[in-house]
Amino acid sequence: MKQFYVYILKCSDNSYYTGMTNDINRRFLEHQNGININCYTFEKRPVELVFCTEFNEVLQAIAFEKQVKGWSRKKKEAIINDKWEDLKKLAVCQNESNSSNYKKEE
Repeated sequence: MKQFYVYILKCSDNSYYTGMTNDINRRFLEHQNGININCYTFEKRPVELVFCTEFNEVLQAIAFEKQVKGWSRKKKEAIINDKWEDLKKLAVCQNESNSSNYKKEE
């Protein structure tokens, strides 16, 4: 059965790159060696593989990759640090303007 991987790389500028592949070793080496000059990681090498999870279904992997790409840095760091339980808390808007922070004048 074919496996698919969603991974996060930490770049030399401390940014994160999220991707999906069916061969994590090959794809990591491509990033590390700068195979594609147009790739986000090309000028941010060296890169470090900080997270990887596998899927049996390509559509599940694609959906998870898209989801993670939309996440904040803090949410990405939660899964990198295997703190999945923090995701729910981090999903709550913390802005001062959030309705949960509204204080009714008396």
